Amino acid sequence: MATPWSTAGHLLELVRTGQARTRGELQRVTGLSRSTVGQRLDQLFDAGWLRAVPGGQSTGGRPSNLLEFDTGHAVVLAADLDATHARAAVMDLAGGVLAEHAEALPIEDGPEIVLDRLGRWFADLLATAGTAPETVCGVGLSLPGPVDTSTGRVVRPPIMPGWDGYPVPERLRRSLALHAGVDAAVPVLVDNDANLMGLGEQRHSFADCSAFVLVKVSTGIGAGVVVDGRVFRGIDGGAGDLGHIRLHDQSEARCMCGSYGCLAAVASGRALAGQLAALGVPAQSGADVRAHLDAGSPDAGRLAREAGRRCGEVLVTVVTLLNPGVLMIAGDLAETHFVTGVRELLYQRALPRATRNLQVVTSRLGDRAALAGATATVVEHLYAPDHADARLAARSPAGAAS
Repeated sequence: MATPWSTAGHLLELVRTGQARTRGELQRVTGLSRSTVGQRLDQLFDAGWLRAVPGGQSTGGRPSNLLEFDTGHAVVLAADLDATHARAAVMDLAGGVLAEHAEALPIEDGPEIVLDRLGRWFADLLATAGTAPETVCGVGLSLPGPVDTSTGRVVRPPIMPGWDGYPVPERLRRSLALHAGVDAAVPVLVDNDANLMGLGEQRHSFADCSAFVLVKVSTGIGAGVVVDGRVFRGIDGGAGDLGHIRLHDQSEARCMCGSYGCLAAVASGRALAGQLAALGVPAQSGADVRAHLDAGSPDAGRLAREAGRRCGEVLVTVVTLLNPGVLMIAGDLAETHFVTGVRELLYQRALPRATRNLQVVTSRLGDRAALAGATATVVEHLYAPDHADARLAARSPAGAAS
């Protein structure tokens, strides 16, 4: 039976996460012999997953080489679908963008049209990046609704007509095979947009934060929660659906979900667009609201600050329950007026114990946060020890780790 850290996949994990950088460190951490570590590393070098670079400390002889995860040996296709727009990219395994495209693509057009379009985009993007379809190791997809990550299917999404229960991974694989020549068996991992944004931002800027909350405020309102380095999704993907928490004094505000009084019906980008339109200011979406905010519209600023306060009412409970180190506001309304409103309510109503070590910040990655999270999801899935060992065994059964 394999012991902890005994397989090639485990050695890869140690190197990839920075826990060991040389052969000697791998021997010390794992307790394996020099020859066994060498055999395991040979598997990883043969697969092209590791590389050795000069830079190790000398121990009296010649300097040792540092071991690195080779983030250029394969690529991930990542896409982020919002209510009205989509962004797609070819990414290296470190989350670097090799080619990118963004365009209007309404989610309400339905999965057949949207996923077929994505396949065509990725075909062009692979060509732009000069990357062969055979180098695609996985696909990460961000969707603006609750997702059962075990199946990749959307579960009763309020703003995605026609998507409920649809076989998203299977359809996207067919589209990629047809238009881009990508292997039809490539894994497609699907998750909610706020979850992937939260993961991407946490990995990029706050990797040491053990309790991280991202709140996306755009067409709707949702949260991604990362605890101890893992996305917290609840039992079926429904965690973080802040937009449908009811406000006690908004019983007349009808939400897209069909209920009344939801936070999203009052404080989302869509809600503020409606409020601006009622004042004679042309706006139809959260992006329009942001444009008015950037232009210095007094009405937009006033409404955004009040929306932030309403969102802050809900976030008081979130912060008290989770005690996060970072609360990040992202999306169309991640700007000064809205964040000021959030802070006002948060620090006014939450106990000092819950906020004394809290950072309230805005997005660091902007429009690429979900792409970064989608890429991290694919990489951490495919190169986790068990999956890595299975993939190595499939490459060469005779040389599989014991």
